[in-house]
Amino acid sequence: MYKKIMVAIDGSEVSRSALQEGLHIANSYGATVCLVHVIGDSDDTDQQVGNDLLNQAKATVSSEQRVETRLVQAEARYGLTGVSDAIASAVKDWNADLLVVGTANRRGLERMVIGSVAEQVLAKVESSILLVRPNEVDVVRSTLVDA
Repeated sequence: MYKKIMVAIDGSEVSRSALQEGLHIANSYGATVCLVHVIGDSDDTDQQVGNDLLNQAKATVSSEQRVETRLVQAEARYGLTGVSDAIASAVKDWNADLLVVGTANRRGLERMVIGSVAEQVLAKVESSILLVRPNEVDVVRSTLVDA
């Protein structure tokens, strides 16, 4: 079913959970995984930090797993919209079957003020999307296995 799975990472605990889930699904389907990280500027420091994050995530992956990485740039002036646009563009360019992204599960006023990249990505990506919430990886995994 899934041949190309993209996982958005940002170094947070929830993105590490999303990575675990994306790898689990990829192993089940024999899929290739692409790790994507978004930076806001094109200066050397942001690029180096982004590449370090991608390399650290890639180092946690089994040597049998096919993994690619992509560092993409968002237009900083657009804030969260720029990040979601960059992820959506990366999904389309790589032709991903599934996007796995963590969500902080914000509620109420915090969600309204801060917003959600995951929520914005939902409206922009045409492929399947799996949202992984904090500490709920086992629930998601059992739901997918039962389906």
